Amino acid sequence: MPVVITAGLLLRLELVINRFPWWKNLLIFIVLLIGLFYAIPNLYGEDPALQVSGTRGTQLTEQTVANIKNTLDSKNIKGDYEFQNDQLLVRFKSTQEQILAKDIVSSMLGDNYITALNLASATPAWMRALGMQPLKLGLDLRGGVHFLMEVDMEEAMKKIKDQMVSDFRTQLREANIRLSGARIEGDSVVISFRDEASQQQALDLLTKNNREFVMNAYDKDGRYFIKADITQERLSAIRTSAVDQNINILRNRVNELGVAEPLVQRQGADRVVVELPGIQDTARAKEILGATATLEFRLVNSDANLSAALSGSVPAGSEILYDKNNYPVVVEKKVVLTGDHIVDAQSSTDENGRPQVNISLDSMGGSIMSDFTKDNVGKAMATNFIEYNVIANDDPNAPKIGDKDYKPKFERVEQIINVATIQTRLGSNFRITGIDSVKEAHNLALLLRAGALIAPIQIVEERTIGPSLGQQNIDNGMRAMVYGFIFLAVFMLLYYKAFGLIANLALLFNLILIVGIMSMIPGATMTLPGMAGIVLTLGMAIDANVLIYERIREELRNGRTPQQAIALGYEKAFATIADSNITTFITALILFLVGTGAVKGFALVLMVGVASSMFTAVTACRAVVNLIWGNRPKLKKLSI
Repeated sequence: MPVVITAGLLLRLELVINRFPWWKNLLIFIVLLIGLFYAIPNLYGEDPALQVSGTRGTQLTEQTVANIKNTLDSKNIKGDYEFQNDQLLVRFKSTQEQILAKDIVSSMLGDNYITALNLASATPAWMRALGMQPLKLGLDLRGGVHFLMEVDMEEAMKKIKDQMVSDFRTQLREANIRLSGARIEGDSVVISFRDEASQQQALDLLTKNNREFVMNAYDKDGRYFIKADITQERLSAIRTSAVDQNINILRNRVNELGVAEPLVQRQGADRVVVELPGIQDTARAKEILGATATLEFRLVNSDANLSAALSGSVPAGSEILYDKNNYPVVVEKKVVLTGDHIVDAQSSTDENGRPQVNISLDSMGGSIMSDFTKDNVGKAMATNFIEYNVIANDDPNAPKIGDKDYKPKFERVEQIINVATIQTRLGSNFRITGIDSVKEAHNLALLLRAGALIAPIQIVEERTIGPSLGQQNIDNGMRAMVYGFIFLAVFMLLYYKAFGLIANLALLFNLILIVGIMSMIPGATMTLPGMAGIVLTLGMAIDANVLIYERIREELRNGRTPQQAIALGYEKAFATIADSNITTFITALILFLVGTGAVKGFALVLMVGVASSMFTAVTACRAVVNLIWGNRPKLKKLSI
């Protein structure tokens, strides 16, 4: 039976093709509202602020905060005070008040506290409580401190070699193979034996248990030796691991001490870039990163004769270290455990009210400590604290910090901070006692919690970018966006008339969504290249509208009704828009995965911009067109 299509039915069909269901319109509205909701905090900007926290084990108390407030009030310096997590943040109305307050508070508190200039978000507290935060700005926009740091690979390799000697001794001793001695020669370990039989037994054992070494046996002057050389693959892995572990520890230290949005990343073979946006005080940043210390647990050699050891007769495999009272302690060179395995450390007091530090180890560290203490109950174990101090170079021609050839030299300073008898088998949780004060316990816990560096690390280049320069970059970027937006808006209005106005509205929606989504992404940072990515995205978003509108014009020229032209224009242009945006998105994704720093930030903004422009140009813009023209049954002409 033939279907008869009347004029009324055709009219109703045309109205349907340009009408979204209510739920779709509501969904579009909710998405735009969420984007606006999270973009709003960026309108508030930042306040000049002063950040105060304790150091060297000193805790900031409410009484100290009250003293700071009274002192500043007496100098007629008003601020808003926020005290939480043992840190004080004071907001000021001007930079002049901030700098003046910093000088006053620093003089008042002395060296036991850190006072740092900072920039604090001016977003209202109720917004922050709802998770509404402004865009995190990079160093080039916000200002802050930039450090290029170098890992001391010689010290890292020395620790590895010392551990190798200790491991080889242990393996041979457990197999009842006698050796005359073991020493380090360059990148090799040389083990000596009195007879060829012991040498051959040791060669078989060490070759089997140590695949990352190349073992060579030889004899000289009636003595027998095994030379163990580290393979190049193992050397490369050690260097990579030392840098990677130091990077993780530096991140922990910065986060532990409350610096927001830090950038810590590798550069080259043995260097690390650290950027602290918002921090204007270089001394504060050095205080955070300068604790180049580590921790070792060693067994005390109780059988050693202390007098003989002090006279030079130190038992093989042992050495003399000194405690904080300069009392000598003979300890074994073999390190039982290092601070690398510590996952948490908290200061507290024991049952007698004396300060202590409660240690929690990871699973590997717990297993090592358990196995060791099981076999050494009743023996004494020493906790050795190690610091690396930079040695000044008196040569006036020597390279200085910032020079390309600058290489820092370190002095290793060791101190026994605790000697305790192993009472029972320990596991992943134990405590360090014998600490002099609560302050010392708090400071030690803070350092252990933040991590012990695998090898000392020193600043070879430092740069401070002032907030005024960052603000200038923001102003320049904003001008570029505004000029670009105005140019596009005028062009679209003149060329596409009413539809051009809708395209401009979609462009505004796109900008709001980009800012809102970037504000929502944890760890996302806006940099100057990121602002360039926004400008690029705005131009690409207009491309989609141009493709759609030109298709609508073409359909009108082909005799389609306005309703049909609108529907076909969006339908036929979609494939082209999708193809171009998907290829751009894939390119941005590759940049994000392989890039670092500014390249990564640009790629992230580009990906967000591509996704939001697809939504605003195709879906949101279509919804507005449907609302304006979709319900007009007698539409004869489009303003396009």
